Amino acid sequence: MTPKDLESLVTVVMPYGKHKGCVIADLPGNYLNWFAREGFPTGEIGRLLQLMQEIDHNGLKYLLNPLRPNR
Repeated sequence: MTPKDLESLVTVVMPYGKHKGCVIADLPGNYLNWFAREGFPTGEIGRLLQLMQEIDHNGLKYLLNPLRPNR
């Protein structure tokens, strides 16, 4: 994990699926947990989803607030 990864969580949007267009950091925990159970996609999106699931699972979403654009 790098600072750029954390910035990506608040800027990159989900490109497909039920929550298409939603910023990764705003995805609901149950959706992230579904990926954890069923398997994360390959590539950059999968890596970001996995990181976000870990952050959400540990109750650390608030740490992303200062990184959000136009907070």
